[in-house]
Amino acid sequence: MRWRARSVKNPRFRCCSSTSTASSTSTTRRGTIVARLGGDEFAVILTHAPAARAASRVAHKLLQALAKPFRLAQRRYAIGASIGISVYPDDGLDAHTLLRQADLAMYQAKHRRSGIEYFSDELNTVAQQLQTLESGLRQALEHNELALAYQPKVDLASGQVVGLEALVRWLPRVGFSVGSEQLIPVAEETGLIVPLGRWVVRAACEQWIAWRDAGCDPPPVAVNLSPRQFSDVRLIDDIDAILTETGMPPAYLQLEVTESAAMDNPIRSFGMLEALRQRGLHVYIDDFGTGYSNLGQLKRMPIDALKIDKSFVSDVLTDSDDAEIVNAIIRLAHALKLRVVAEGVEQAGQVAFLRQSGCDEIQGYVVARPLPPDQVVAFFDWRFNF
Repeated sequence: MRWRARSVKNPRFRCCSSTSTASSTSTTRRGTIVARLGGDEFAVILTHAPAARAASRVAHKLLQALAKPFRLAQRRYAIGASIGISVYPDDGLDAHTLLRQADLAMYQAKHRRSGIEYFSDELNTVAQQLQTLESGLRQALEHNELALAYQPKVDLASGQVVGLEALVRWLPRVGFSVGSEQLIPVAEETGLIVPLGRWVVRAACEQWIAWRDAGCDPPPVAVNLSPRQFSDVRLIDDIDAILTETGMPPAYLQLEVTESAAMDNPIRSFGMLEALRQRGLHVYIDDFGTGYSNLGQLKRMPIDALKIDKSFVSDVLTDSDDAEIVNAIIRLAHALKLRVVAEGVEQAGQVAFLRQSGCDEIQGYVVARPLPPDQVVAFFDWRFNF
């Protein structure tokens, strides 16, 4: 059995995780193994017979126990969970397979908001498709069947393109393209996200050098670091090697880290971010507003900019709450002497709102869709007049 806990408002996740573990251990019987797999994911191994019938009972008791509100630092919290169940020997003969099947069932429970799901033949088909995609992605990495598209970022004060975000595309031999939104989850699920991320950083640096050598004046290029890549112990060494081997000027490479990844382990994150900035790299916090930042930690974090998540930007003209959230993020960032980039900008009205609110940069379809290298060069000297 595998479950993912999700705490409401979640400002102190480590304490919530401890509460979640305590609830699970008090709910299970002797001989049951309860383990935290990492982050907000846990596993329960039932060794007593009949485990299949017991799993359903334990899962429902877990949901009931986790749903009970509790107090922490004078505030009231509740924890929800999505649980996936796999059974030996029907769903697998080894621990790795059983955990993978329970994982698939857990994500199905999360998707359906059903709370609990068993592994099934339907999910087995999904697993086989995932295995096919994993094999194809491994081949794509080996045979260079990947490509980058670049989306411009525009400075609202000058109208100039001041940056590019590199987005990976998979070009399978059948002739169609798989975008980042489909590719990244597959890479994360199959454990290929770190080598894929390494490929993206290198390819973006090589392309920037190619533009410069061709006589262009390319702006800085940004790449996304997945949470797993950001936590990888080899990240700094990988970045150092790529910068040295490609000749990429560090000042022209921007690294985007999600808010949740940066805040997951603040002490380690601060050290990692500081090491990156000491090399002359620029660090952006991506999807800001969707995580649970501690403002005291954010104040001390060695970063250059915040990127407002597109979920807030999309409704600023119709939702007063989103408009105030965006305004608050901009004020906060400027108080901390950080730049602000708004993602997912698609309408002229949104541009006007963001400019009036003091946002520094925008990115989205109102500027351009992600473009291949030979097309995005036309924007290097472009000046927008919004």
